[in-house]
Amino acid sequence: MKKILSIIVIILFVFQIHAQEFSSQVKRFITVDDSEYAITNVTIFDGTGSASKSNQTIIVSNGKIKAIGSDVEIPTGIKTIDGTGKTVTPGLVMLHEHMFYTKPFENWFSVGQMTFTFPRLYLAGGVTSMRTGGSIQPQTDLNVKKWINEGRMTGPKMHVTGPFIEREGPKVPELGFIDNPGEVSKIVNYWADKGVTSFKVYNNITKEDLKICVEEAHKRGLKVTGHLCSLTYEEASNIGIDNLEHGFMAASDFVKNKEENICDPFEARQSLTNEPVDGETINNLIDLLIKNKTVITTTPNVFEPYTAREIVPGNGLDALAPQIQERLKEGYKRAQGRDAASLARFNKNLTWVKRFYDKGGFLVAGTDPTGAGRTVAGYANQRTVEILVEAGFTVEEAIKICTLNGAIFLEQEKLLGTLEVGKQADIILINGDLNSDIKNIRNMEIVFKDGVGFDSKKLFESVKGQVGLN
Repeated sequence: MKKILSIIVIILFVFQIHAQEFSSQVKRFITVDDSEYAITNVTIFDGTGSASKSNQTIIVSNGKIKAIGSDVEIPTGIKTIDGTGKTVTPGLVMLHEHMFYTKPFENWFSVGQMTFTFPRLYLAGGVTSMRTGGSIQPQTDLNVKKWINEGRMTGPKMHVTGPFIEREGPKVPELGFIDNPGEVSKIVNYWADKGVTSFKVYNNITKEDLKICVEEAHKRGLKVTGHLCSLTYEEASNIGIDNLEHGFMAASDFVKNKEENICDPFEARQSLTNEPVDGETINNLIDLLIKNKTVITTTPNVFEPYTAREIVPGNGLDALAPQIQERLKEGYKRAQGRDAASLARFNKNLTWVKRFYDKGGFLVAGTDPTGAGRTVAGYANQRTVEILVEAGFTVEEAIKICTLNGAIFLEQEKLLGTLEVGKQADIILINGDLNSDIKNIRNMEIVFKDGVGFDSKKLFESVKGQVGLN
């Protein structure tokens, strides 16, 4: 009897996945909602890091991958999508995303919640799962996650990080600041009870702050990441932080005679410039991080230099509100030919990130739509894959970093992250060949989330000119 009941529960669960109800606002972006369909004659990057395969067929049934291969028999009468000349990859799993966008003002930063534009843009750009890398409105993010799961909003599957854990320092009025280490445990446990699944420490915390954060989060089976400055990567890794953000761009390990628990961002940036590409400090640091199994998130898009590049990398300028477009155009013109130091740091960091990966370090990726406002959700995710390939990663490695590795970090690898039989059908259909030109990743046609296909172009168009407003 118990066995029969278990089978019934499984059947009901499978039916529920396929039969999910969507609001009319979500339905207008859906192009494929069949219970079973096939994508044929397509080139596949399966997310495992294995070489791509051509002339493949994928059968999707009730939101999951039912069959995949070159000799798959297609059931009679099901919908067939011709993938000739096209590519499929797993949906992107990105780990430094935000539901907000920063707008510089004088020497301050104003942070605006992009509750409506960013979820659509992430999905349009192929992101089917994401972790927010710090929240300014965690309750808003939790509500958005809930409404997406209920089919009432359009967006990816979300893993929400709690509010930034930070001491006063940066001129960002939307940040909250702690005054003593005792506040950390209260923040962690309050927001863990609310449903967040990770925490982020920021520039000006102390060692004691981090120790308490790691201890309390790990008690709950949750993880801690950090954008650091007051603490070195070595200090944080030895304390037990799970993840460090921004490759090595936020490392203060190269500062000579660094004062404990103090952040000097200008000194840190200069020390990064001065550290030799093959210096002893960076090489020892990489070895330590690998030994401690500290995960690195690379976010190259947010640091991309100005000269000879797109105003908004990934070609996302039109997504922005007109007044923001004008400000970025003016800033872009002023910066041309004046960012040689930024370019040098950008390339050096990518070299170190690849060295970390090649030596066995665990690397994941994200975008961080902050900084000067040139990083826009969706467009930036596609551009991140391009940058990794430009930095010397193979296409297969870049796809794996942005899919399977993210899924492993989120402990979701049994469900998603690769194209394998039995996994959720999180699939991107791309018009073009990534091996011949990685920029074809911008030609996404359909983004499938749990087997439901969303029109990428229509999603991008729906929020054109609105980023920065809502």
